[in-house]
Amino acid sequence: MNTEFQKLFMAMMEQGTEMARMFNPALESFNPKAFEKMFPTMPADMLEMWFGKTFNRDGLDARTRLLVTLAGQVTLGAQAEAPIRLTIRHALEAGATEREIAEVIFQMSMFGGVPAMTKALELAREVFDEKSGENT
Repeated sequence: MNTEFQKLFMAMMEQGTEMARMFNPALESFNPKAFEKMFPTMPADMLEMWFGKTFNRDGLDARTRLLVTLAGQVTLGAQAEAPIRLTIRHALEAGATEREIAEVIFQMSMFGGVPAMTKALELAREVFDEKSGENT
C-alpha cells in the first residue's frame, strides 16, 4: 500500500468512525473489524465504500439517514422488529422527535401496508415509553 493510498484509507476510516458516532452518540469507539466478525463474507472494500465514501459529512445528516432507514424497515414489517427498535432509539439520540418518527411510520403505510405500519407504531410506542422511563 503506497503512502497516498494509506492516507486516503485512514481518512475514510476516520470519517466512518465519526459517522458511526453520529448514528449512535453512545458509541465510544467504532471498530470496522467487528463487522467482519458479524459478516465474514462481506468484503472489506464494501465497508470502505459505505463508511468512507457513501456516508460522508457532506451528505445526509445522521438524523435524516436514520429516518430514511426506519422508512425502509417499516416496509419489511414483522421481519424487521429488532432493527426498527434499534433505529428508533438511534434516531432519537440523533435528534429526531417522536412526532417525526411517527410521521415516517405513517407515510410507509402506503408502501408496506397498514399491518406493517401498525406494528411499527407499537414498537415505536415501546421505545418511547422506555425512553420516558429513563428520564424519571
